[in-house]
Amino acid sequence: MVFLVVLVAAVVVLLLVVRAAAASGKPDRAARRAPRPPQRRVPPPAPDDDPEFLRELGRRIRKDDGSPA
Repeated sequence: MVFLVVLVAAVVVLLLVVRAAAASGKPDRAARRAPRPPQRRVPPPAPDDDPEFLRELGRRIRKDDGSPA
């Protein structure tokens, strides 16, 4: 029974120490770093926005007139 009381008291003391350390105002490492700006991802261009793709597509269409070879 004494062991249980000592264990509960130790947990309470530990929680109080942790809260006191957190409230001391000393920021931890993560809080000291400057926040990074959000990364802006640029999606790859769609095929119909790529002039080289459109040029190649036009060349293929002109080359293939639909007649059997």
